[in-house]
Amino acid sequence: MAKKDRPLKKLSPKKRLRRIGELVEPFRVTSGKRFRLRDYDPDDTRGLVSKEEAQEYLKTGVALLAEMQDKLYAQDQWGVLLIFQAMDAAGKDGAIKHVMSGVNPQGCQVFAFKAPTSEELDHDALWRTSKSLPERGRIGIFNRSYYEEVLVVRVHPEILEKQKLPRSLVTKRVWDERLEDIRAFERYLSRQGFLIVKFFLNVSKKAQKERFLERLEEPEKHWKFSLADAQERKHWRAYMDAYQDAIAKTATKDAPWYVVPADKKWFARLVVAGAIYEALAKLKLRYPEVGPEKKKELAAARAALMGEAKSAVRDKRRPVAKTRVVAKRRSLSRSSTRTRPATMAPPAPAEELAADTGATAADES
Repeated sequence: MAKKDRPLKKLSPKKRLRRIGELVEPFRVTSGKRFRLRDYDPDDTRGLVSKEEAQEYLKTGVALLAEMQDKLYAQDQWGVLLIFQAMDAAGKDGAIKHVMSGVNPQGCQVFAFKAPTSEELDHDALWRTSKSLPERGRIGIFNRSYYEEVLVVRVHPEILEKQKLPRSLVTKRVWDERLEDIRAFERYLSRQGFLIVKFFLNVSKKAQKERFLERLEEPEKHWKFSLADAQERKHWRAYMDAYQDAIAKTATKDAPWYVVPADKKWFARLVVAGAIYEALAKLKLRYPEVGPEKKKELAAARAALMGEAKSAVRDKRRPVAKTRVVAKRRSLSRSSTRTRPATMAPPAPAEELAADTGATAADES
């Protein structure tokens, strides 16, 4: 096996990061100047032809993510926001489930944003997502996000009318203005110590149709299907135009987009895992170092615990059984002494008894 083909888990951290970077780099977008969504093939697998091969990568990636997440939680300085956007049936739920399977649930939060409630409509466009941002040390996952305000709302202007905006603010620039606000919001979060990684799961219209038909043919998947999802296919071109504009105008180095090929679910999950690991690795996470006072506290705790262990060993070696036997004998001796009558004389020796018997016989004769 050539050196470049060594398993991912056997590589040094530096070489491992380089290998993962080579895999995900073609799908990373950090500037919209030359971005064209049509240039990204939904069926691309970067030469990986085997699902089994990709699963080996994914397995290693999941383990590496778990290690990174543990350090993130312990360090408690950075917050991580992962945003997933896609057309229906692109595999967002499955990607989140498989990629984050090894992460400690205590350090991870998932929020799915559906149609806004009446309360949410009474607030600004970023309100409902802002209150769900992750704390430092945690990973927050948005299954759909504030980007819906420039995607589905853009494709369906009637939704915008329900948002109670003053008419004077709804101009031809409303979408550009919202994208400017999102870009500024993400810049603010990055300056506050929040890592932002955004994924567009790029599924083809053909693959979406196949997955819809699969849901209709398999009873256990009927609950996933909605007639509204199928009807949205009529607006496919409008959605692609909206995604093109959103990605091009909000892709930055601090908040990059990844246009992930999603026709092969196994490859999409691999790219997502690799992109998250690569982003976390750049934070140079490590476990907190303790100071002199904390080290003294730890030494005292160790001494106390070791003292308990030595005491337990001494107790174990003590001859408990022999002590109990001796005590029992002493108890029986005291008991027999207490039950003997006080006037009873001790028995005479055998010689005295014999002498007394001879004297008595002589007297009788």
